[in-house]
Amino acid sequence: MDRGQGTVAGPARILSRVDRLGLNSASPLNGVSPAARPLRLAGAAELRGRLALACRNYDGLTGAHCVHELWMRGELAANIEQALERLWQGAAKTIPDWLPMRPIEWLPTAYEVAGRFAARRRGAANIYLVLLDYSDSRAEPYGIYVGMTRYPPAARFDQHKAGIRAAGSVLRRGLELLSGPALHLQGISRPEATLIEERLAAALGDAGLFVQGGH
Repeated sequence: MDRGQGTVAGPARILSRVDRLGLNSASPLNGVSPAARPLRLAGAAELRGRLALACRNYDGLTGAHCVHELWMRGELAANIEQALERLWQGAAKTIPDWLPMRPIEWLPTAYEVAGRFAARRRGAANIYLVLLDYSDSRAEPYGIYVGMTRYPPAARFDQHKAGIRAAGSVLRRGLELLSGPALHLQGISRPEATLIEERLAAALGDAGLFVQGGH
């Protein structure tokens, strides 16, 4: 499913993009990082109830936090896939970019490992992660690319896919950005970013992920 192209029925077709984004801006979850897990104290039934309500109200932000929390608790991939599908059908235009578009078994590990890293100085460098497709050659279908850039990560991903200073793994196998785990590693000093890029790639590899980049 393509981001922003979900099938939305009834009133959702009438609601403008501006109005939908306004729902997110008014939400108490606006600006809250998924790494903070704001719904971590909610029970499973409450999360599913809030997800259903979010889909009815075209509230992609709340729905994304519900799905994310289920994900971080180790919910079965089939259930995550179903929850993602419901959210895309009900609130496609308001889903934040940090929510992946497909179930990834090791996403909680990526958050945990990335959360160990922090930068002390601000700057113009950004750490970014890309989901890689290895379904044709590995038992675990997904890998991860670790990179550093002065561009917004979304723009750098587009450059990779267009063949501009592209890493071969991203050009051929890049599926989407995984922006959530690295949200706290944006706008940092270049020397720190260089070090974090290398060490984060190594740490993700040590955690069992198949890693490209990191240099």
